[in-house]
Amino acid sequence: MYEGDVLAGNWRRPGKGKIPKVPAEPDLVVEDADSGFCGAVVACDKEAVTLEDRFGKRRLFPLAPAAFLLEGKPVTLVRPSAAPAAPRRSASGSIAVEGLRARVARESRIYVEGVHDAALVEKIWGHDLRVEGVVVEYLEGVDHLPAIVAEFGPEPGRRLGVLVDHLVPGSKESRIAAEITSPDVLVVGHPYIDIWQAVKPSVLRIPAWPAVPRGVPWKEGVIAALGWRMEPAEAWRRILGAVSTYTDLEPELLGRVEELIDFVTEAS
Repeated sequence: MYEGDVLAGNWRRPGKGKIPKVPAEPDLVVEDADSGFCGAVVACDKEAVTLEDRFGKRRLFPLAPAAFLLEGKPVTLVRPSAAPAAPRRSASGSIAVEGLRARVARESRIYVEGVHDAALVEKIWGHDLRVEGVVVEYLEGVDHLPAIVAEFGPEPGRRLGVLVDHLVPGSKESRIAAEITSPDVLVVGHPYIDIWQAVKPSVLRIPAWPAVPRGVPWKEGVIAALGWRMEPAEAWRRILGAVSTYTDLEPELLGRVEELIDFVTEAS
């Protein structure tokens, strides 16, 4: 009455097409249907899965159809889908815009004090600035800032953001910044004597930025104290070359630059 032995074959493996496919995610506990070895998934490639039992013993099994039991029911383990790639980040930490074509420059601008400031801002925020169409220019000092602002002619839709070094109470820079009253100009600053100090010492493998005696040119004093035998231009190349992402910079600078970018882009 029966064709063949009804007990022949592996009764734990129903016919093809009836077995659920389960991703072999780490820590999933399954049993090998043939050997009875039970363990948690610790690794999986396109051909095999590695299980580890409660004693720490590991065994490798092929990813055959209906080869495992999950909670007593036959399943086919499959390699887990690769996690979606995280979006690429720019040096500033923002999501990078792939295939970027720089936006036509806005009338609004960001001014920084010197060429070193401009180079550092470009290295970390260059991608963001091109997305927003913001141009960064440098002042070669802040002494004539009120005249520069007047020449720029700020107005709604034509804003000016200014980043100033050593903007602390009682400093020359703070007195000059106080002269700017236009609502379309934002002057912010960091507490460092020079933009060099906005780079974390650990990035350069130094314990701290050295204190320079009053009356000694700051850059030259730093170079001497660190024992660097080089000119300031070469020292700056060394510093800038050590910087790769926003995490290499002090928060006091990061916040101010982000504030300026927001200010010059929010109204235009």
